[in-house]
Amino acid sequence: MISTLLSQSEQEKLIRKLEIFKIQGRDKRGRPILRVIGKLFPARLVTVDTVKKYLEDEIFPSLDGRPFSVVYVHTGVNRGDNFPGISALKSLYDAVPVKVRDNLEAFYFLHPGIQSRLFLATFGRILFTGGAGGGLYGKVNYINRLEFLWDRVRRRGIEMPEFVHEFEEEMECRPTMDYGLESDHPGIIHGGPCLDSTVSTYSMRCIA
Repeated sequence: MISTLLSQSEQEKLIRKLEIFKIQGRDKRGRPILRVIGKLFPARLVTVDTVKKYLEDEIFPSLDGRPFSVVYVHTGVNRGDNFPGISALKSLYDAVPVKVRDNLEAFYFLHPGIQSRLFLATFGRILFTGGAGGGLYGKVNYINRLEFLWDRVRRRGIEMPEFVHEFEEEMECRPTMDYGLESDHPGIIHGGPCLDSTVSTYSMRCIA
């Protein structure tokens, strides 16, 4: 991650305004949910230290030492704009207090692509282990569609950005996306457009 001209307080205000991290809703077992929207993460504008401070000051205390779940929305993540980098992810994970890690019951990874699956398969055991249940790596659940997320999470109480619903509509026309069979890289299009539908520009993206 690269910080530009923003002060730390301005970076914190930006993170808060974008609602990248938000405790919202509950899963089917009644546990609170930390919703994380990857596409909104301003990787070029905030530093690792600022994100750590924000989580320590505003997110972790709100969990109140209770078991919780994470819904990570990967829809539309772009390596150039939203992906903080491997070293930054490792640093952020290591900064999470052990008690918070141990209280994490499930990590729901919505709309994973080939790139993200390969990344976790290759580096997950190295970067995201430690703590109860094998750490974050051992708690990841890949969720291809919103309808499957609602099997685990109470639909009412958690909001999804409009671009997530647009992506879902696109998958109706390109079912191979459900199984991670399409490339995550821009410029590679499989098949023709679906009749009577608008092909979203969110299909043209590189998922880190």
